[in-house]
Amino acid sequence: MSTSRLVDRLRWVVPLGFALSITAGMLVLVPPPAYRFGALSLAVAFTGLKWGAMLAIVGMVLSLLGAILVRPGSGRHGFGFALVGLLLGAAAFAGPFSLQLKAGQVPMIHDISTDTANPPAFVAALPLRQGAANPPDYAGPEVAAQQKAAYPDLAPLTLPLAPAEAVARATEAARSLGWEVIASEPAAGRVEAVATTAWWGFKDDVVVRVADNGQGGSLIDVRSKSRVGKSDLGANAARIRAFLAKMKG
Repeated sequence: MSTSRLVDRLRWVVPLGFALSITAGMLVLVPPPAYRFGALSLAVAFTGLKWGAMLAIVGMVLSLLGAILVRPGSGRHGFGFALVGLLLGAAAFAGPFSLQLKAGQVPMIHDISTDTANPPAFVAALPLRQGAANPPDYAGPEVAAQQKAAYPDLAPLTLPLAPAEAVARATEAARSLGWEVIASEPAAGRVEAVATTAWWGFKDDVVVRVADNGQGGSLIDVRSKSRVGKSDLGANAARIRAFLAKMKG
């Protein structure tokens, strides 16, 4: 069989690679919002991402092969489809791959606090966490050690504000970040809120504790904890940093 005839017979890799890349993209894009709106369980959604990533690799390989076979100057059509399939496959693979990469860079924890010896306690959030995979209690020294190693910058914040003023500022800071404030109690020195992630719709609970620092100001501690998932991919630490930055003004 001549090379030309062999290439003609292999031109099916172009539409197949394109189709697999499109399918991979759907498997990557659909599960997060489907989970958010209750159409899929988290386990099924993650399985979709896994299959999407694997199909993306196959789609990229076939599209690359197809692009070589029908490259410009070969006298054959389909190079555009092959190129689009390659790009779509790469885009579909990038999402799950970036998540996996991030997971390898942060500790497998989901409860972050500026005070790991005496973390702020959830009160208003407790009814909302009923049935959540992650209990509201703090896990203890092992989690604290992992947090200290990964996020050594997280620490309590001191502000020259009376506690009542600090509670008011904390409430406004939480709202400005798009969190749902579920409690704001100046007398107790506590603010609680629910932060919902944009794509997956994960619900994470945040509690802010405000105490008199004995010098006319306030000592502020923040704790953010995910309701589901073993690793938060660094989301809770990033959330606390953003909140403290708002508090500093």
